[in-house]
Order: sequence, then structure tokens, then C-alpha cells
Amino acid sequence: MPIISIRDLVVEYDGRRVLDGLNLDIEPGETMVLLGGSGSGKSTLLRQIIGLERPKSGSVIVKGADITRCSPAELKKVHHSIGVAFQSAALFNSLSIAENIALPLREHTRLAPSIIDLMVWMKLAVVGLADFGKLLPQELSGGMKKRGAVARALALDPEILVLDEPSAGLDPIVAAELDELILLLKEAFQMTVIVVTHEMPSAFRIADRIAMLHKGKFISVGTKDEIRASQDLHVRHFLDRIPEELADATAIAAHFEKYLHTQETHQ
Repeated sequence: MPIISIRDLVVEYDGRRVLDGLNLDIEPGETMVLLGGSGSGKSTLLRQIIGLERPKSGSVIVKGADITRCSPAELKKVHHSIGVAFQSAALFNSLSIAENIALPLREHTRLAPSIIDLMVWMKLAVVGLADFGKLLPQELSGGMKKRGAVARALALDPEILVLDEPSAGLDPIVAAELDELILLLKEAFQMTVIVVTHEMPSAFRIADRIAMLHKGKFISVGTKDEIRASQDLHVRHFLDRIPEELADATAIAAHFEKYLHTQETHQ
């Protein structure tokens, strides 16, 4: 049974359709990468999956609960099973990294302070920041901030880990290190991981399956090998890094050349 099931999902902003009838199942324990260019609908879909917005129509079922229609109490329960690390890290600058991680534990559990301190250290250790807990976010590098955000997302031991553009703004070596961390976390904690990205090296390193979005629709969903082998025009343009404008111009030129050849044949 899928841990997340998306059915006929439609999202519109001011009459403009951003997601157009999406269907997708995400299985327990798999890493699903949502891949696509800017404006393809990745972040909008992410907000729907974690219940930050309600769609125009369709459903998002997480662990058996339709979060597009459930009560606030049911949604809160679902949220406790989802850890999210946002693209900007979104750490509180006035709190140390350790205090950032402790915050959800203090708000949502009744654990003793000593137990919270131990759990915070464990989460920091998992992401390689055990010696940096007392530092403020602005005292960390970009990669360390991303790791801190992941540690905070892990605070409540979620079943589902959601990472929004984890490699954005990082140099290739740090991005590769973060990819390895994601693989380690999935293996160690047996979590379902959803990663939103437009970085192809990261996507093809960490994914079990990839769902590729283009203009609010899934144009291909499959394993890494299936995506690589796809003959869909938009998939090929994305993988081969062909700009849409150039692709459109090439297509128009090809049609025009075919038209001219047809006219010459008729003459």
C-alpha cells in the first residue's frame, strides 16, 4: 500500500493551472525524486504533499489520511510523521543549531530536558555536526546549514523525509556529500524520502524512482534507467540540456523544411 497516493490533483492560482490532474503513488521506504525545470510545478506539488495548501480538486492521501479534506487534528498528526528541510534551510538565526533541533522536541513532546539534549546530539552526529551544535546558523557554511536543516527535520523521527532543493547553491563536492548523507539516512532509518530538485547528478544518484514534471504534468515516471531511456521530447531536452526556446525553434524549422519538401514533391 502506498504511503502517499496522489489522485487527479489540480492546483490553480488566479485561474492559472499550475498542476494539471497529477497521479502518483510513493511506496514506503523508497526515494522519490521530483525532477523538472523552473516553473514546472515541483514546489507547488511539494506544498500539497506536506499539506501547506489545498488544491482546487483531487486528493493527497498520506498514511491513509486525505490531507486535502481531513480535520486540523488529523493533519497535525500527519505532520508529526513528516520531516521537512526547506531549500533555504529556514533555521532560526537567533538560536544555535542545537537549539533549532531541540525546538520541535520541546514543542511536541514531553521528554525530559536531558533526553532532548541526548536526542539533539544524536541527530547532529548523524549529519556530521556533533561538534558544531553551539554555533549559530550564520556561523556555518552553506553545506553545514543544509545538514543542520536535515537534522532538525529528523528531530521527531519522521517516517517521511522531504527535502526541497537540498543541493541548491552548493559546490559540486558538498552537493555530492549531501547526496551520500541522504542515501545513508534512508538506509539507516528506513524512511520514505521525497526530494525536489532540478539537479540531475543528484537525482540520478539518490533516486529509486523519478517523476519528471513539465508545465504541471508528469511527462515520465520510472526508475533511473527508464528515465534515461525515455524518448519523450521534453525529457530528452531536459536530460540533454537543450533550452526550450531552442528546441521550439528547431521543431519549427524542421516542420517548415518538411513543408517545403512536400511542396517541391507536389510540383
